[in-house]
Amino acid sequence: MSVACSIEQSLKPFFQDHDVEVYKVPFNRSPFSKHNLSAYKQLKKVINENNFDIVHTHTPVASMITRLACKKMKSRVFYTAHGFHFYKGASIINWLVYYPIEKYLSRYTDTLITINQEDYQRALKDFFAKNVYLVNGVGLPLEEYDRPIDRMKKREELGIAQETKVILSVGELNDNKNHKIVIEALKAFKNENFKYLICGIGPLEDDLIRQINEAGLSNKIELLGYRNDIIEIMKISDLFVFPSKREGLPVSVMEAMANGVPVMASDIRGNIDLITHGENGILFTSTIDLIDLFKDVFSDNLPMNKYIQRANETVKGYSEGIVSKQINEIYRN
Repeated sequence: MSVACSIEQSLKPFFQDHDVEVYKVPFNRSPFSKHNLSAYKQLKKVINENNFDIVHTHTPVASMITRLACKKMKSRVFYTAHGFHFYKGASIINWLVYYPIEKYLSRYTDTLITINQEDYQRALKDFFAKNVYLVNGVGLPLEEYDRPIDRMKKREELGIAQETKVILSVGELNDNKNHKIVIEALKAFKNENFKYLICGIGPLEDDLIRQINEAGLSNKIELLGYRNDIIEIMKISDLFVFPSKREGLPVSVMEAMANGVPVMASDIRGNIDLITHGENGILFTSTIDLIDLFKDVFSDNLPMNKYIQRANETVKGYSEGIVSKQINEIYRN
């Protein structure tokens, strides 16, 4: 077994511990980057020299390069699409650029694996892959979430009073994650006793700080940056808000569901695979929706315990064990 990737940070010791050979290939996220030509040449050489039976590829651009490199080879190509860049509500540019590329390259895809219903149905209907499957994401280590924490100690560590309602979002500080919509909605609740925590780093950090200050919420909203204790923070949170514009199947939403945090999420692909509105969580479409929902949150008018219990049942279907069985079955087929 070997791995080819663009190494932007230190790899986990797993690869070295299991004698997995790692090839550094300069994939670039932009399909038009000149680095991708070098990536194509290097990857083709690696595949030629190793004569792999199966090449399993992930992420849109790397998968484009991989399938082009494998066109005239005997290796069977598996592609896991973690969320097509074209989807209901996507920009015309995304449809014009990514849709024709994916449709063309599906001819050179033996097995296409999707992780949400919208992508799965589109792949079945429009593409030419020999086999198309739907799996339940990347798999959650549910047993790891059972470890209890000292909630009082964790709140003290974060400087949060025990009676304060904690609202949490997790995600890169960029336009797609859309944290600004939550900040905008919370302007109407300055007199409520809450802390809104945002975990993540990204290019919009300064813009979000400016928005928070202008809204007069600097004492109620904190950008916590990159964190290694996300699960612990989830366990002391009263509500998880996920306002993203585009997702495949969001891991952070599943983690919140698994850790007993009620979820409010945007009504988009991926989120709707996990959340059934009013049953195991809440879906919203606009700032106005959010304001109305926060009124109910601060008035304790929502059946949060029902959401938590039903979300916990839902997320059991997305465990590492179940996803491993799904992937193993695909490989056996």
